[in-house]
Amino acid sequence: MERQQGTHTGILIIDDDEGLQALLGEYFTKKGFSVKHALTGRQGLDRLNAADTDLVLLDLMMPETDGFETLKAIRKHSDLPVIMLTALEDETDRIVGLEMGADDYLHKPINPRELLARIKAVLRRTRKEESPGRENRAEPVAGFSMDPERGEVTVDGKEIDLTRVEFDIIRVLVRSQGRIVSRDRLMDQVRGRDFEAYDRSIDVHISRIRKKIEPDPSNPERIKTIWGKGYKWDGESP
Repeated sequence: MERQQGTHTGILIIDDDEGLQALLGEYFTKKGFSVKHALTGRQGLDRLNAADTDLVLLDLMMPETDGFETLKAIRKHSDLPVIMLTALEDETDRIVGLEMGADDYLHKPINPRELLARIKAVLRRTRKEESPGRENRAEPVAGFSMDPERGEVTVDGKEIDLTRVEFDIIRVLVRSQGRIVSRDRLMDQVRGRDFEAYDRSIDVHISRIRKKIEPDPSNPERIKTIWGKGYKWDGESP
């Protein structure tokens, strides 16, 4: 049975800031969430294996094992939604986190109401992907196939290693086949929120995807750039 947001939703907070842990723990408990805490990445991984968890809040800067290493370890065994938290303003760190499979990224100081909205958006999207129906059928396109239920993409019979964000971008483009998807719309669809006009991380993701699925990334056949408008999936229908 699908869990509903609130009472039956488990959140694991991995952050060495005990004050923030207490603040978020109290706030989300009052909102009906089940909250578990870890002060280090290693402790978080141990509790993740033992805990009934639906989403992870993961701090970037922690002792022993930082957020990037912890995220990498999580992604080896799980596709649980992960929202990264950081006090750093470096745009590169945000892009790296997304490329490694984070579902969203929020700067400290944290506004609990904004974080709650981000959590609900991520859970809505991930649970929609898990629901039965047309969206979970494989979608073959010109030597390319995608299975949303398994989260797999194959090109010419070879399975492609993709991050969660890369897979979601491809999924949105394939479903919009033949139609232009703007950068802002694509990011909104993939991560469940609006983005500032200066956010260029989508371009980095597209570039990396092309290297993985295009015969010639410098002359892409599948993902076309429509200058000034966005991107379009240009594969032929099966």
